[in-house]
Amino acid sequence: MRAVRMHQFGPAENLVVDEVPDPEPGPDQVRVRVEAAGVHVLDTVIRSGADGGPFPLPDLPTVPGREVAGVVDAVGDGVDPAWVGRRVVAHLGMASGGYAEAALAPVTSLHTVPSGMGPEEAVAMIGTGRTTFGILEAAELRPSDVVLVTAAAGGLGSLLVQAARRTGAMVVGVAGGPHKVQVVRDLDADLALDYERPGWEERVRQALDGREVSVVLLAVGDDLGRGALSLLGDGGRVVAYGWSGGEPVHLTHDQLARGMVEIGDLGRRIMGRPGGMRDLEELALGAAGWHEVHPLVGQVFRLEEAAAAHRAVEGRDTVGKTVLRP
Repeated sequence: MRAVRMHQFGPAENLVVDEVPDPEPGPDQVRVRVEAAGVHVLDTVIRSGADGGPFPLPDLPTVPGREVAGVVDAVGDGVDPAWVGRRVVAHLGMASGGYAEAALAPVTSLHTVPSGMGPEEAVAMIGTGRTTFGILEAAELRPSDVVLVTAAAGGLGSLLVQAARRTGAMVVGVAGGPHKVQVVRDLDADLALDYERPGWEERVRQALDGREVSVVLLAVGDDLGRGALSLLGDGGRVVAYGWSGGEPVHLTHDQLARGMVEIGDLGRRIMGRPGGMRDLEELALGAAGWHEVHPLVGQVFRLEEAAAAHRAVEGRDTVGKTVLRP
């Protein structure tokens, strides 16, 4: 089979397609013929060899990719053979192997893909979707809230805009560039603004006409992150889940003294919650299956274009979920 392998850490060009043997499922594993594999910003961090991420660096050579959807074509010992032929989606966790024509997954990680849902949408919901609902759980949105969603045209941001709107809250989506702003408008955000234009914070204040942002869902760092936090009203709350484009930012002592709250340890909250990650995966897939939210799939790349997919994600040139298709 063909698989994208990385023989050394470094730039995106280190991702190359090799011919490798089909993996054979071990006990309590299945083999999935991959129809779509998710590309995540964390994949680019691991590929670069950066230390300090949530996962340890893998041994080399390795096949990246932690989110797959496809059809089960083989099972290992202890697995019900009825799984063969089912359309499934799985998050591979700390394992890798998704950027390939076939991948191994623990049977406990499998979800049946809801009827009518494509593999690309399923891949978007299994990882990005579960994080979305973990963030919403931490934020505890209310209909009276004014929610600022940063990076609102991304895979995660686009889901947050939709889900926050369903709570009845007012949603302000900010993104970089006219095309992304139009994407946010099409997602039915109450306000959509371009934070690549100087003075975007003041335009948000003017558009809110006296209302204050009560919740910031923060995915950006440096000046963009500080600008987002400057819009938060007294007693507001922040859920930070990334710092794209720079270093993490935090509330100042003055902001904390004004009653603003930073909801931290998001990963630990999600991992330690009753029901764990699997419960969030089921919630996310169910929400998409019932059309409560629609996963936004952006660019779809072929396996041999994995390097281009990583460059697009790193360059923030994408909207929605980026996907590889064997």
